[in-house]
Amino acid sequence: MALEIARKELNSRNPLHFCRLSGALCKEEDGATIIRLTFLNRMITISWPDLLFYQDSNKDVPIKERILILHYLNGSKGEDLTGELIAYQDIPSARFYLDAFNRRVKYPLINAFGDEPDQLSLLAKELFGANISSIGDISVQIQALPRIPITLVIWRGDEEVSSDGTILFDTSIKDILSAEDISELTSMIVYPLIAKAR
Repeated sequence: MALEIARKELNSRNPLHFCRLSGALCKEEDGATIIRLTFLNRMITISWPDLLFYQDSNKDVPIKERILILHYLNGSKGEDLTGELIAYQDIPSARFYLDAFNRRVKYPLINAFGDEPDQLSLLAKELFGANISSIGDISVQIQALPRIPITLVIWRGDEEVSSDGTILFDTSIKDILSAEDISELTSMIVYPLIAKAR
């Protein structure tokens, strides 16, 4: 149902307009309109107006990813990144999801990479084309969607202090995606990293 609602909303809009606002590419190919955008380091192609999803690997795009991409296209307002970073709890309505977010995403990230933070930078670059950031002992910035960078941060522990970490977002994200979508998107980054680290 969430997919159908998002499809109907996007179908009521001009593809050239929402592509411009979201940083996606919209063009005519063989008489058809197609939309292209990078999602988690993969090129996603969407046909218009039927909104069928394709990716270069010829694998199906999972329904959760399709919903998230449609929410992104619907929510983008063309605003520039602010450069100001916030944690999940600073996003409006995120406090309701904070415990679940920490259990589902933040703590697993710390548990997987707290003792070996250097592994985070290597795997994030390999899986998501991440850039090294300058926060904490090790941090990486992943371009999840054209206007949504996500920064994963780890602080090394020692004999006195346990390792710690956080996940940071540009403040502009709160005007594009819901707290629930942000949690889902972040888990799509963290779980593949953890799986690769094992």
